[in-house]
Amino acid sequence: MSLRAVLLGIVIALAAPAARAEVLVFAAASLKEPLDAIAAQFDGVVVSYGGSGTLARQVSLGAPADIVLLANSEWMDVLVSGQHVDNESVVEFASNRLVLIGQKGTAPLVLEIDLLMKALGDGRIAVGLTQAVPAGIYAKAGLQSLGLWDATKDRLAEVDSVRSALALVARGQTPLGIVYRTDTRVSDAIVELAEFPLASHPPIQYRGALIDAENDEASSVLAFLTSEEGQLAFASFGFLPPLDAVQ
Repeated sequence: MSLRAVLLGIVIALAAPAARAEVLVFAAASLKEPLDAIAAQFDGVVVSYGGSGTLARQVSLGAPADIVLLANSEWMDVLVSGQHVDNESVVEFASNRLVLIGQKGTAPLVLEIDLLMKALGDGRIAVGLTQAVPAGIYAKAGLQSLGLWDATKDRLAEVDSVRSALALVARGQTPLGIVYRTDTRVSDAIVELAEFPLASHPPIQYRGALIDAENDEASSVLAFLTSEEGQLAFASFGFLPPLDAVQ
């Protein structure tokens, strides 16, 4: 083989795109800890985290995911109705609770307007985008249900994911935030102040689906989430069982 041919082969190899992950998972940011642990049990599984609304839009536009895991049933319904996921593969694999948080040392409070506004002071409440991020959608519903929305709607710091909301409180940039209970386990700098009543917002359901039902590797990963071992992994990080499993 000539030197020119060898050099050409090297150039082609260097220019070639990196090999794609065997299974690419798009997942809600709040799932990071259990999914990182689960992904480590498989070869070639890569997880990309973000807000569920953003991920759903990316999948609908043809992003090369193999599995999508969302924290909101309505976003999954959008993907199903648009035939962007395999309808038969949709599963519910976990649930969660919505809580108000503050920096460590803040006293617990009752979700009542005078107490909430006193705790808020001149600051803002960190939440996910109330029109796109599931935690933000649930937060808006909860505040409305408890008669707190009118007083707080102009005092929100809306961000792109529930973890971004958590970070604002942890860094002291906002005195309060609304996140999932499982998020409170991520940072020692924050504490749960109050729990939103279950009836104050839509059920917090995590649902997953395959993009292509014939992808055997992705099917195995998705099936693991609802297996006994997978459910134990979610429970170990504070997630609750699927709602359809406890009804």
